[in-house]
Amino acid sequence: MKKAEIKITVELDEKNVPENLLWESTDSQNTDKVAAKAMILALWDHNYKNSMRIDLWTKDMPVDEMKRFFYETLQTMGDTFLRATGEENIVEDLRDYCAHFAEKMGIDNQS
Repeated sequence: MKKAEIKITVELDEKNVPENLLWESTDSQNTDKVAAKAMILALWDHNYKNSMRIDLWTKDMPVDEMKRFFYETLQTMGDTFLRATGEENIVEDLRDYCAHFAEKMGIDNQS
């Protein structure tokens, strides 16, 4: 069985606010740690039937980039949900909401 490890390093300031987020994977051809400004990690706990989440962003994450990050995350969650369930109708509704979200947040969703 092939295994891969994903490592996330969070560097905190004196108030425990993230200053830097770095990630690396043993399955990547890139051996460097890659910097990120925000992350959303969700895991499904089968035993308790609930989600476990870690949402972090650095204190210098620009608000306009956070808006874009959420927009793109919602879009890709729709892609994942469609692949996992085949529920096309509800994914269309999510896409409609994403367009509404992008309009309200002033996000150019064409790029």
